Amino acid sequence: MGQRVGVTLGDVAGLAGVSRATVSRAFTRPEMLNTETVERVRGVAERLGYVGNQAARALATGRFGNIAVIVPDIANPFFPPLVRTLQSVAEEAELAVFLGDSDESLEREAKLVTRLGSQVEGFVLASSRQSEELIRNLAHTRPVVLVNRDLDGIPRVLIDSSGGMTEAVMLLKNLNHRHLVSLAGPRDSWSDQQRRTTLAEASATTGLTVDIIEVGRPTYTAGRDAVTAITASGATAAIAFDDVVSQGVLAGLALRNISVPQDFSLIGCDDTLALLTTPALTSISAASAPAGRAAAHLLIKTLQSPTTPTAPRITIPTHLITRATTTQAP
Repeated sequence: MGQRVGVTLGDVAGLAGVSRATVSRAFTRPEMLNTETVERVRGVAERLGYVGNQAARALATGRFGNIAVIVPDIANPFFPPLVRTLQSVAEEAELAVFLGDSDESLEREAKLVTRLGSQVEGFVLASSRQSEELIRNLAHTRPVVLVNRDLDGIPRVLIDSSGGMTEAVMLLKNLNHRHLVSLAGPRDSWSDQQRRTTLAEASATTGLTVDIIEVGRPTYTAGRDAVTAITASGATAAIAFDDVVSQGVLAGLALRNISVPQDFSLIGCDDTLALLTTPALTSISAASAPAGRAAAHLLIKTLQSPTTPTAPRITIPTHLITRATTTQAP
């Protein structure tokens, strides 16, 4: 219900039997009043259709009632579940969520932070591409929670794909694959760096030959275009940066009449499109929704207790989900 024309703070004060200052405090500093007074004032305000001025509250208290989440690519199906669960938790805390999409651009991410900084109380940066220096500078001015970026002293939520990646390599080894390719994502992505490290360790342990194919930004087109390099490598299996890239690989292989999994095995990451592909994609679990929930709780806790001496580091494990795109090496 919007504010009715002509309804003023004085109208609320008169009907509630309190002063104008008390009405103001009921919206800006409710902790200064007893619960009964706050409820009475807000009840009268609601009946009259009066709402407190958010801009005025922000000036008086420094509290905007807003937080921001910035992601590198909202079109990537990994991020909507993260944003949705984060927003659900934020709404329970009576916080609105501003969403920014950096489009995989460091410069655009920095610009979004600058523009939103004057309107929000804190940030969740998901898979941030900014330098450590810029992130720490931001954390000195506003509470910051990171998702899939590991910086000491800053609260963060990390989806640990090492377990699922190790399981993927072991599955391919047990299926008698000896040569595989890894379709790597952006080099400035913490997730990609972690996966490269884990893959190198797992391949050294198993004796598998692993070629790295750089796809850069993880898109359907990038996956489809990578098939030329995949086929030239002589590999019999691939692990892709995410399910979006995997979907492109499936399309590119089909154009060359290469059958999956009879001729080639494929594993994705994040488990976002696995049930929408044909055949159903073997993939490493994502946990993006739990990550969004954990990030929201961390930021809310930080807003409530800004002097907390420790910066929590929450790790969410992953595992391999085996479906129809992996089988014995040809």
